Amino acid sequence: MKRTGAPITPFVPLLLSLALVAGLFIGHGMQTPSERSLGFLFTRKPSPTDKIGQVLDLIDRQYVDSVAKKQLVDEVLADLLQRLDPHSYYISAEDLRAAKEPLEGSFDGIGVEFNIQRDTVVVIAPVEGGPSAALGIRPGDRILAANDKTLAGVGVTNKDVMDNLRGPGGTEVTVSILRPGSKEPFPVTIKRGKIPINSVAVSLLEPDGTGLIKLVRFARTTHEEFVKAARTLKERGMKRLVLDLRGNGGGYLDQAILLTDELLPPGRLIVYTEGRHHPRRDQFSDGGGLLEDMPLAVLIDEGSASASEIVAGALQDNDRGVIVGRRTFGKGLVQDEVMLPDSSAVRLTTARYYTPSGRSIQRPYGEGIDYGDDFAQRFAHGELLSADSIQMDSTQAFRTRSGRVVYGGGGVMPDVFVPADTAEASGYMSELFYTGVLNQFAFAYADRNRARLERLGGAEAFAKDLSMDEALLTGLVEDGRQQGIPPDRQAIERSRRMLVVRLKATVARHIWGNEAYYALTMGTDHIYQQARSALAGSPQQ
Repeated sequence: MKRTGAPITPFVPLLLSLALVAGLFIGHGMQTPSERSLGFLFTRKPSPTDKIGQVLDLIDRQYVDSVAKKQLVDEVLADLLQRLDPHSYYISAEDLRAAKEPLEGSFDGIGVEFNIQRDTVVVIAPVEGGPSAALGIRPGDRILAANDKTLAGVGVTNKDVMDNLRGPGGTEVTVSILRPGSKEPFPVTIKRGKIPINSVAVSLLEPDGTGLIKLVRFARTTHEEFVKAARTLKERGMKRLVLDLRGNGGGYLDQAILLTDELLPPGRLIVYTEGRHHPRRDQFSDGGGLLEDMPLAVLIDEGSASASEIVAGALQDNDRGVIVGRRTFGKGLVQDEVMLPDSSAVRLTTARYYTPSGRSIQRPYGEGIDYGDDFAQRFAHGELLSADSIQMDSTQAFRTRSGRVVYGGGGVMPDVFVPADTAEASGYMSELFYTGVLNQFAFAYADRNRARLERLGGAEAFAKDLSMDEALLTGLVEDGRQQGIPPDRQAIERSRRMLVVRLKATVARHIWGNEAYYALTMGTDHIYQQARSALAGSPQQ
């Protein structure tokens, strides 16, 4: 995450990194055997930066085999930075472009959501406002080729499709389209353009006035998207808001601050940052927020990180709304991004985030801690099932604005804990989910029955049509069997309701979009339902 504020102050870890790049390419010419010894290189006491650069230079000039210089430097840089903390790292120019794309808010391409179904690229939906939508590309269209490059057949991958459909804005690509009901494909020439990457996955309003806004990232356009969605829901009669940050891994700090400012009265501390070379910097709400007085619940889980934790922590410490779900990830380190001459970058931790009460949300890391195995440890300790299994550090106790005790040292704990739902879960259901069998079956069903389903009049009518339930479930089980997942009758009965709901919701998404999916899953979403209960008749300030 890039932090706004003062430029980075150089210090030893960064100098080490830069020395590695420079040192590898220093040439000293031919030398006598005695001069090639390490003793000659180190006749004066070297600084750490000198030593690393000289050793890499020695490898470059004298190592027995040829050396891939760029790869060697990249690997050394990556290892060096990862030794500092889990979130300081080196990123190559290619990886940097790919990492920034989801946060910059757009990319250049033709603007379609697609799925590879039985070795065929099928359009799920054209992106609203994109070039394909303007030319009449429809859901269900098959893309067989792009600029005479075949995109149909065994082995076609998502990367193949993106490499051929994306490109600089203003360039053209001619795709071969086969439309359902047509016998022959036809060519369409599409001029590539800016395609938005949305942060708001869905915004919808229930009949009782409960609004839902689900954010999947904090990108350049997140605040703008949030305000637009919230304003629309207010105009439609929203009385209370559920902000869903589950699975949101974060993004830009400034967007988290701007969004939180829409929810807080003026003059409230949102977050502050502080580090060894960075004096404390406070961020306050400035007033005039769109939803300052709106009853509010925020949904979090173990996938909510960084910017999501800043929002949740700020609202909790200011006693603004109720936080519902499970403990967040625990990422509270600030990274500054320093570009290197070859367009690669170093992301270096320079400070920590602190919530208004003064707690750090960063979970422990370092010697003897398997930082990457946190989720498995939470599961093993029973944290996903019971709040009582979470051992809070009494030395990390802080108080909210009203005096409630909250704890730091590892994520944000919710006000209302909701355990992971295991009552209807089964290994069989998980296998159908995580192998992609359920999604593939639902997509194929929607694709075959698109015209008939559209005649139903909407997702609500589809959800109420119980006659489809058994046929859908039977088809899924058979499809799973054909793909190597043998039926488990006991597990099927245990998970029947959840399987049918997820099946129908996924089919609905392919026909009517994300709003239909979330509308159909709300009834079985225990965290959302707990939030609604917590909001009932209890406005917060």
